[in-house]
Amino acid sequence: MTEGPLTGLRVVDFTHVLAGPACGYMLGLLGADVIKVEGPNGDAMRWRGGTDADAAKAGRSTAWLTQAAGKRSIVLDLETEFGRDAMMRLLERADILVENHLPETLRHLGLDDLTKRFPRLIHCAMTGYGRGGDLQDAPAYDVNIQAASGLMSLTGTEATGPLRAGAPVMDYATALAAGFAICAALYRRERTGEGGLVDVSMFETGLTLMASSVADMTATGRVPRARGNAANSRSPSAGTFPCREGLLSLGVNEEHQFDALARALGRDDWLADPRFATRAARGQNGAALEQALLAALSERDATDWESILRAAGVPAAELRGLDAALALPQVDARGFLADIGGVHVPTLPFRIGEHAPRPSGPPRELGVDTDEILAELGLVQKART
Repeated sequence: MTEGPLTGLRVVDFTHVLAGPACGYMLGLLGADVIKVEGPNGDAMRWRGGTDADAAKAGRSTAWLTQAAGKRSIVLDLETEFGRDAMMRLLERADILVENHLPETLRHLGLDDLTKRFPRLIHCAMTGYGRGGDLQDAPAYDVNIQAASGLMSLTGTEATGPLRAGAPVMDYATALAAGFAICAALYRRERTGEGGLVDVSMFETGLTLMASSVADMTATGRVPRARGNAANSRSPSAGTFPCREGLLSLGVNEEHQFDALARALGRDDWLADPRFATRAARGQNGAALEQALLAALSERDATDWESILRAAGVPAAELRGLDAALALPQVDARGFLADIGGVHVPTLPFRIGEHAPRPSGPPRELGVDTDEILAELGLVQKART
């Protein structure tokens, strides 16, 4: 495995819950030395999250394990003079600070205005609504941001009403946004020698995930509504359709894709049918096309159609559960999951050259590296109060 692109950089990970720890974990996958700073009671996620109650009771919940590997662990009580001194020494030697605390919390701990004290430090602050404005100190979790940003209003149907996305998508999207921003800040520091504040908003990340909907609404004034499994393209041949067994997602938006779909389904006659021969005609006769598609797809199972249609160049995918998705050979072929001692966790959805992102070690017990890191800072354990 080649050296990671962030090798040689030190990250102080002063985060909790999901979004912040995930960002620190991702930076570690790229080669950074990540030091997780926790209070005496540890990150609360060690004891909650996931469905393995026994692991959570032992302080190793699956939600914590997911983004804990590869980090060294130090316990610092930032309410004490010793803890604050040790934290400042850590930051003096660090390239990046990742934290997801409210600005008022940082002020209380004396951790505001850090880039003035450490001009080369890149301080990545991840909050619900970003710095500035009347919501900068408002607490928020993934579910709150899904609601506040409008994302939930686009999910579900008129019958179900708004629905939360089934996974904490805002947490992980924010972690990716923060990683992107940090890398941009590192490049700027390379040119100017200056670090600075990287201000990441979960709320704005949510709006970014809906960018095309945002632009359409501001241009037309039309507020988007929940459309269930219909595709955003509004093409009648894009969406999720039942087959003889199972459900099939189709992304047929272009002329050549519709031609390939018709031929693969054995319905060449659609190409000469005036109701379906052009994009405009299909839009005007969407209900008729949907019925024709349902009749054709009912002849085989979704698994069969997926193979047939993909071979024909049609964007198609069988609807799978997470268990079936992870069992796809593509997951192994890409080496996407990492084994951290019987638990397989995601790595990164990209590759840079020959580097394969892998955590440098398993998740560490709370504070196990405290003495070693304090020694690096010129401090000793017995001096703590």
